[in-house]
Amino acid sequence: MPPAHAGHHRVVEVPGAPPADLPVQHVEVARAESERGEIVLRERREGEGPAVLELRANGVFVMDTREVATEQALASAALAAVEEPRSVVVGGLGLGFTLREVLADQRVERVTVVEIEEALVGWMRDGTVPHGPAVLADARVGVVVADVAAAFAEARGASYDLVLLDVDNGPGYLVHEENAVLYREPFLSSVRAALRPGGVVAVWSSAPSPALHDALHDTVGACEARALPVLLQDREETYWLYLARA
Repeated sequence: MPPAHAGHHRVVEVPGAPPADLPVQHVEVARAESERGEIVLRERREGEGPAVLELRANGVFVMDTREVATEQALASAALAAVEEPRSVVVGGLGLGFTLREVLADQRVERVTVVEIEEALVGWMRDGTVPHGPAVLADARVGVVVADVAAAFAEARGASYDLVLLDVDNGPGYLVHEENAVLYREPFLSSVRAALRPGGVVAVWSSAPSPALHDALHDTVGACEARALPVLLQDREETYWLYLARA
């Protein structure tokens, strides 16, 4: 996949809000601006608890290092759907938890991560995100700083077994309005063209999306909508994984 820009997100709002009687302290760790706006990495401490890193885009909570069950569930469920996921694309780096789960699968030989925010990649590489260097040091990982739509539009040939799209919380909860194209034609057709026969595209959504199901079915192949229960802060939530097979 050629150098070219993806985003990334998770739970719709801060999933681990502390009890009202616990003081919460925030310390800004890093900040960057791009044509899409501002991204901020900050440290959150709840009472005497451990520090939590939190990522925000234009003031909106994206994800943190406390609640990572959704990233892990996305990767593990998608990997289980592919017999030989040798070559994988992860759309959206975030704080690296989806990628880390993919790398834990020894069947995976190559992972291409497409992330639109260059600053976020830098924070992962230079240790601003403490676990970042170890994740990106894996020899199987290649990072493309690009918009995921542009990257797939320029891809050549069917060379991937699995594409994980973890750019938003689904089509109903966009971090940037421009991301709406990622859930429609022609983008999904470009993903289909990059899949090997039997390859799978997996899209995460925080809510059911019949329109996404139909779009995947029409452009990629047979699509399954799978409900995935996730426990967040002792609270049961149900998210959705859309799996379409070429």
